[in-house]
Amino acid sequence: MPLSIFLPPARCPPTAPDLFAPIVESLLQRGDPFLVLADFDDYVIAQDRVDAAWRDQEAWTRMSILNSARMGRFSSDRTVWEYTMNIWRVEPVPTRIAETAVAG
Repeated sequence: MPLSIFLPPARCPPTAPDLFAPIVESLLQRGDPFLVLADFDDYVIAQDRVDAAWRDQEAWTRMSILNSARMGRFSSDRTVWEYTMNIWRVEPVPTRIAETAVAG
């Protein structure tokens, strides 16, 4: 398959139209063990929507502000803890570092 099916020239830098060719060739010729291409069409459609939204700067600014305001508190530590408890359902393993930090 030609590279242009996955990365049309408009999506590649004009100075390096074959910049991503090794990646595409690897996925197409050596397999796709991580299913990178499984939802590629949906990704392109979503990216086109992002591009269109970006061109409307007033709407983009409004969406950005609302997104930030609605985000709530985020912490990667909290997120990992919630995954640990609610999804993986595993118990913490005591370590010397944890014991030292508590005693410290």
